[in-house]
Amino acid sequence: MTENLLNHRAEGPASAPPLLLGPSLGTSYALWDKVAPELSITHRVVRWDLPGHGGSAADLIGSGATIGDLADLVLALADSLGIERFAYAGVSLGGAVGLQLALHHPERVSSLAVICSSAHFNGSKAWEERAALVRSEGLGSLVESADARWFTPGFTVPELVQDQADADPEAYAACCDALAAFDVRDRLAEISVPTLLIAGREDVATPPAHLREIADAVPGATLVEIPGAAHLAPAQCPEAVLTALRAYFDGGAKRGMEVRREVLGDAHVDRAQARQTPFTARFQDFISRYAWGEIWTDPTLSRRERSMITLTALVAHGHYDELAMHVRAARRNGLTPEEIGAVLLQTAVYCGVPAANSAFAAAQRVLAEEEG
Repeated sequence: MTENLLNHRAEGPASAPPLLLGPSLGTSYALWDKVAPELSITHRVVRWDLPGHGGSAADLIGSGATIGDLADLVLALADSLGIERFAYAGVSLGGAVGLQLALHHPERVSSLAVICSSAHFNGSKAWEERAALVRSEGLGSLVESADARWFTPGFTVPELVQDQADADPEAYAACCDALAAFDVRDRLAEISVPTLLIAGREDVATPPAHLREIADAVPGATLVEIPGAAHLAPAQCPEAVLTALRAYFDGGAKRGMEVRREVLGDAHVDRAQARQTPFTARFQDFISRYAWGEIWTDPTLSRRERSMITLTALVAHGHYDELAMHVRAARRNGLTPEEIGAVLLQTAVYCGVPAANSAFAAAQRVLAEEEG
């Protein structure tokens, strides 16, 4: 680490689009341990530590620090890495840094995700009191209450609680000073950077209403709420956060969802999205990004040809429920009932008569429903 730079960790191809990740107060870049490696598949991910946290020097900021001071440190880090323009995502204090960058350095930020954060942090008094407490008594009481502030009851991440214990008290207090002075509510409409807000529904530190306030004021902003997530959502619900960030930062996922809806229909996709849980979120993201965002968008084959291939593959493996779905898709892609029948007849030769028999039955039900 260079002494006058924030400690950081870089992951992913150096030639990939850069993505900077900011932490919450009291944590290190370990907050992103369950998210950053996946994001680094498609991005050059750089996650950084606050002054006096993790591996960053405590004297990078001092008493009376501002969010602007922290934003300047982030820009200095980006400059040292040769990064001119970057996507940015930050949690809580890290999210406030993102808002500051979007307001004062929009030419540097290509897109912004603000997670479990706020345009203000409930006034200055509580933060001034916390800064005074830490300066006089250290971080002991905050370590004891960390789980209650950060997570839902019964959940913990010991490594992050240890980060709180290991933080430098003076640097932590200076970060409290920055939060006390931060309030950009009257400037949110000036933000021109594409912005995503992610709220944890169980977050008591920055409730969803704080994120909704930003989403309502920033032109074109999008809001996602994560069920079961408290303040440190990337640690508690990493799959859901990853899905939201990928869908936002990765254009392939967005295009994939568009194609998925065009081929399978809104009703089917809406049902699949409604059934999504944190357990299935990554699989749904995989389908949208890879199957629909890369394979189905490849112009080498037409959608009609892809439908015929898909029908054959589903018959070969006996996936008749999914076959019914793709018979409907084949009709959307322009195949006639006669052409679908010809495809299934072909499968009788190469996949077997029993398989084709079941396939004809499934397809006939779908076509009869459509005709009805």
